[in-house]
Amino acid sequence: MSTKENAAVSQLLALLEARYALRVLWALRDGHAQTFRLLQDSVGSITPNTLNTRIKELREAGLVSHGGDGYSLTVSGQDLLKRLSDLQAFAGKWQLGQVKKAAAPAAPTPAAPSSSSPSAPSSSSPGAPPSAPPAAPSPPSSVPPLDTGN
Repeated sequence: MSTKENAAVSQLLALLEARYALRVLWALRDGHAQTFRLLQDSVGSITPNTLNTRIKELREAGLVSHGGDGYSLTVSGQDLLKRLSDLQAFAGKWQLGQVKKAAAPAAPTPAAPSSSSPSAPSSSSPGAPPSAPPAAPSPPSSVPPLDTGN
């Protein structure tokens, strides 16, 4: 890619990565003009101030226009969303993969040897469950019991 092409892509990505910018465009994708309030509801959890800012930026970029019926995509905005439409197909496949990955059982890890020293022979036979760990050593008899104040 040339430097000019890189700059154009960087500029477009900077515009689209602004909070809610893609959501605003996505809410207008069906081609029907939306009033400010309807657009705010379509985007969801966006403040009026943020929506005003995004609309202003997207209008200045030539992606959104405002007419008598409300806000809609320009020809350029429609072209952008056509090019981004592959994201919907990709997102569906990606999400399915994420669900499968989360549902897949974890692969069993090999059991570590249970012997206390490298030269000690194993007391269990192959295929038998591992033996219980040794009990904790009892305190030495020379240590007096704790005084609990009773």
